[in-house]
Amino acid sequence: MVGSIIKRASIALAGTAIMTSAAVAQVKLPATLTMTAYDTGTSGFNITVAIGKMVKDKYGTDMRVLPAGNDVARLQPIRTGRAAMAGMGAGVYFAQEGVFEFATKEWGPQAVQITLSTVDCNGLSLAVAGDAGVKTVADLRGKRVGFVVGSPALNQNAMAVLAFADLSPKDVKIVEFASNNAMWKGIINNDVDAVFGSTITGAGKELETSPRGITWPPLPHGDKAGWDRVKRVGPFFTQHTATCGAGISKDKTVQMGAYPYPIYTVYAHQPEADVYMITKAMIDGYDGYKDNAPGALGMAVKLQTKNWSVPLHKGAVKALKEAGAWSDDQEKHNNELYKRQQVLQTAWADFIKTETPSDPTKFTDEWMKARKAALSKASLLDTF
Repeated sequence: MVGSIIKRASIALAGTAIMTSAAVAQVKLPATLTMTAYDTGTSGFNITVAIGKMVKDKYGTDMRVLPAGNDVARLQPIRTGRAAMAGMGAGVYFAQEGVFEFATKEWGPQAVQITLSTVDCNGLSLAVAGDAGVKTVADLRGKRVGFVVGSPALNQNAMAVLAFADLSPKDVKIVEFASNNAMWKGIINNDVDAVFGSTITGAGKELETSPRGITWPPLPHGDKAGWDRVKRVGPFFTQHTATCGAGISKDKTVQMGAYPYPIYTVYAHQPEADVYMITKAMIDGYDGYKDNAPGALGMAVKLQTKNWSVPLHKGAVKALKEAGAWSDDQEKHNNELYKRQQVLQTAWADFIKTETPSDPTKFTDEWMKARKAALSKASLLDTF
């Protein structure tokens, strides 16, 4: 299945020149470029649009940004070759692992790899309406928490924050929405009390200036037990102090969590030369977009998150090496992540050769058992 997808996928950067010299290449991009991102107004969308303007101004390439409400919709255009890259969140990790919405016959574990990403002054956590009377995560017990249908990343992230106070979805009232934007509109309209997102998302500012107001219950970094619970649900979270965003400033900081977002994602089969060129374009053109969207400053090559949960594409590694932002430790870690992806890809290929259940729920259950066995045999960690 994976092989057939790769064979028929048209590469969106097909016009990129192949390098013939060991010397550092000049950036050459096709006339048009397509990326996917979170909904319009989100920080991920805004950063991607800023990059698109830089690409047009500096390289003459027209970049189209496709907003999408969930992780499946963000990845599908890349999977089918209709887009070159996706501005993902934690969903890229779930796609790699083949869990949640990707634990289906149509998907399975994806050989997704990453390029550049950003962690800036913003944080990622549960935003709570100011009139909900919530000061700590524990105060969310019994409150309405937003989930997005088809977006395991957002939902799992919300659960990771709840886990800080040893809360689960059973301890709150889950309210489902069709998209991320619909969820944020829901909190402004008093249909829900808490939603997961970035402190710098445009919708956060709308909530802050609405009659409800906004607050971010802290996740104190000194609470080891709380953070151990967060990590069990969201192993990709790191401790981070937010100093910017709705209701937050350098004088009013909040200890919470973060992970890279947006994470510019490609597939492993995309040519190294193509991924190298677009990564290099984002590195060389940094000054042209860093001040044009909140959070874009974190795209600086020296600020890239090291040793995360999804491997970097070889094309991105080449660009980072040229920029002096790669180490032997990162090389070792990245190679280990390549091996993890291979274990998952092999496990999936073996699984779909068997007589799998036709019932979607049973199919997922059987796949998760096969996945767990494969990771265990390879002595690899499984947090699901």
